[in-house]
Amino acid sequence: MSNTGALDKEFQEAVDRVNSHTDPFPADILLSLYAYYKKATNSYSKPNSKKAIINAFKTNALFQVKNISEDEAKRKYIDLVNHYFLYGK
Repeated sequence: MSNTGALDKEFQEAVDRVNSHTDPFPADILLSLYAYYKKATNSYSKPNSKKAIINAFKTNALFQVKNISEDEAKRKYIDLVNHYFLYGK
């Protein structure tokens, strides 16, 4: 498997792990996961929360990752998920 294929597989496993987690994540973790996921998947749809403040936080999170590559975003997402589940923070 190529490095890209291995990264994609590891990224998808991290996404699945987050999606199957039933306890709430802290807000800062959620915002980082959101931004890395959007960057990693090249999905730039406008945040669509009913609350303007949440949209503002999401937009800010996306702005903070604008200069990283898709692969770097995948790696950061994976690292954040692994760190969270290992240390719970």
